[in-house]
Amino acid sequence: MKYQERKDAILLLQDGTVYRGKAVGKIGTATGEIAFNTGMTGYQEIFTDPSYFGQILLLTPSHVGNYGVAHNDVESEGIKIEGLVCKKFSQEYSRPAGYASLQDYFVENGKVGISDVDTRALTRHIRQSGAMNAIISSEIEDLSELKNKLNLVPSMDGLELSSKVSCKEPYFFGDENATLRIAVLDLGVKKNILRCLVERGAYLKVFPYNTSFAEMEKWNADAYMLSNGPGDPSAMPNETKTIHQIANSGKPVFGICLGHQILAISQGLKTIKMHNGHRGVNHPVKNLITGKCEVTSQNHGFVVDWDSAQNREDIEITHQHLNDNSLAGFSIKGMPVFSVQFHPESSAGPNDSRYLFDQFIENIRTHKSK
Repeated sequence: MKYQERKDAILLLQDGTVYRGKAVGKIGTATGEIAFNTGMTGYQEIFTDPSYFGQILLLTPSHVGNYGVAHNDVESEGIKIEGLVCKKFSQEYSRPAGYASLQDYFVENGKVGISDVDTRALTRHIRQSGAMNAIISSEIEDLSELKNKLNLVPSMDGLELSSKVSCKEPYFFGDENATLRIAVLDLGVKKNILRCLVERGAYLKVFPYNTSFAEMEKWNADAYMLSNGPGDPSAMPNETKTIHQIANSGKPVFGICLGHQILAISQGLKTIKMHNGHRGVNHPVKNLITGKCEVTSQNHGFVVDWDSAQNREDIEITHQHLNDNSLAGFSIKGMPVFSVQFHPESSAGPNDSRYLFDQFIENIRTHKSK
């Protein structure tokens, strides 16, 4: 492949910090909250994760794109990040399963990026200063014009985004002859969460984020899955009411990420916006029930407030993030309902937390036997 000449590009942060580099993907402009991910691999899974909707993604590895893109490495239909910031961007790729370069993939999806940026210095800046909005442009050079556009971008705090990534109509996933039926509330679900459930003998019906509890109950599912997704959980009062009804249905419930956060709010717990979030594939979490530590994949900018949960007699904190001691999982005592902040399907790895799907399936089988 012949290297393409690339235009100059600008990255401007909300606090006025400016980085200059080279254009990636489509020539254009992108805005969103800038967030860094420390994962060394799995970039296509990251780009297609609906939980990143509304965000500009900063990757900390020294290069990206070297193994191209493959059809099986997607978590949704198309790229969900708003834009990309990286250091070295490879226009060539080498991989038997690859079908296109990352450059072609970004152009196909209409996404804008910038490379040749000191991403580690930028990561340290965000880590110290906190999450903020940013703008990337390879078509506008005037900083004052970029600043004006950036000022129009809404804060992630208080922003509802599930409506932008959830399915529009219910659909089925898996073998209809499977013995277990799970209703999935799609807040921005990743395909590998669905695959993990199907691999364990479940047939799924995936419902749009705003489906009522009464409508989901008509399918007579054995259990409920509350998916991951983007945005502020406190900005979803209708979904919180629905999830409260699901939690009180008596059926097994498993929540992940945004589903975990809204489940917490439905039980009277609080969520808070984090200083810079957890995003990467090497986050240490301790299972407080077993005492074991697991390396987890995480992607979230909000977290359930520990203080609102620790003194509740009906809530058991089950997992704790070991970097900052934040709440990473809880269950409702006396009920087959639990949730975690991290992503146990964890594609492309690690797989330390996939036992949680087994735990969910066991809860369903136990409930059905009664």
